Amino acid sequence: MTEEDEQEIRFELARLKQEHADLDAAIAVMSETGRVDPLRIQRLKKKKLALKDRIVVLEDQLLPDIIA
Repeated sequence: MTEEDEQEIRFELARLKQEHADLDAAIAVMSETGRVDPLRIQRLKKKKLALKDRIVVLEDQLLPDIIA
């Protein structure tokens, strides 16, 4: 992996982590008010989970498992 590839992955990783944190905060606020459609909250949680899966894939690309 080139240094440029690694930098692109790190940039994408930072963006996804920020989006994940934003969704987490939005879900928390919506849950506290209790006036939001439960289906909408469920969809946001599903999107948050998909982001987490993508984050894990990118992190694995940066730090692959090395069997010693």
